[in-house]
Amino acid sequence: MQKTAIFFTLIIFVAGAAAQIRQNQQVQNGEKILEQANLLYANTRYPQAILLYRKAEERGANAIATSFNTANSYFQMNKLAEAAAAYKKAVEFSGGEFAPALANLAAVFFRMGEYGESVATYRRALNLDAENVSAWIYLAEAYQKTGDFVGALSALEKARELDSADVSIIYSLSEIYIAMGEFENAERTVESAYQKNPEETDFLVYLGDIYRLNKDYSSAISAYREAVALKPNDKELLYKLADCLAEDKKNFLAIDILNRVLQMDSNFTDAAIFLGNLSFEAAWFDRAENAYLLAARHGNDEAIYGLQNIVYEYVDKKRLGDAKETARKILELYPSNVALKAEFEELF
Repeated sequence: MQKTAIFFTLIIFVAGAAAQIRQNQQVQNGEKILEQANLLYANTRYPQAILLYRKAEERGANAIATSFNTANSYFQMNKLAEAAAAYKKAVEFSGGEFAPALANLAAVFFRMGEYGESVATYRRALNLDAENVSAWIYLAEAYQKTGDFVGALSALEKARELDSADVSIIYSLSEIYIAMGEFENAERTVESAYQKNPEETDFLVYLGDIYRLNKDYSSAISAYREAVALKPNDKELLYKLADCLAEDKKNFLAIDILNRVLQMDSNFTDAAIFLGNLSFEAAWFDRAENAYLLAARHGNDEAIYGLQNIVYEYVDKKRLGDAKETARKILELYPSNVALKAEFEELF
């Protein structure tokens, strides 16, 4: 599942309103300086832009614009305390009526870990601009940080009302339900979204993930199989399916899936280790050895433990020739492992 990213978007406020109150040459000069500062900002020259924004304000340019854009510049430079102070100035100059400054200030509070302040400030911004979908989504994230899942759900439901096409909201809603332990609500949310958006195949995968997390392996297998029919070459998806099959005690089916994965990508070492483990449990030691060796040759040192277990199993079954041959292969792969060499010398 890929969750759609939601990015904090800085707003370049151009002080067009100031043109209506130009009364003298000084103000006109201030606005020209403001335009120059905006060009510097657009070219990511933030320190120089800040200097010109200050100069523009001194020359009579709109104080909301200069403060807001100064704050944007500080934010881009990751100077959060300075950005917060400048956004506050923009809010004060606007008489508390400039929603973009409040929304950006809330985002800065979030970055600073001041989640209570972030919640309160987002709510102020949304009282002025209730159609700001991103602000509702960020408000939900801030609520989550404070542990207020009910507030987070309410904010996300509002965001969904405003933009029903944004699938990231569905994922966020379901994640909150999961955090609350309400798996059935999470499942219903994703199922409903998938019915409305059947082209969004990642919903199927995510639904399988929820079932899997809730240890409902049978339902997870069904969801993953349906997804595999649509995405037959998705190795990670096939691996998840194999994992659920194994959890559901269908090891032989899981082995078939893992073989399929490794035919697609022999470098998928987690699948090789998993295949080795399942084969070992089935007492298919040759297959287990081949799987572990494949993983080892591709750099997964976890294979050592599986191969060691095979050696001990051969010794236990009095198959000393097989045990020595497997030990030889291990040492061939790990010639500098002195501990392994000593262990095998003592064993034989």
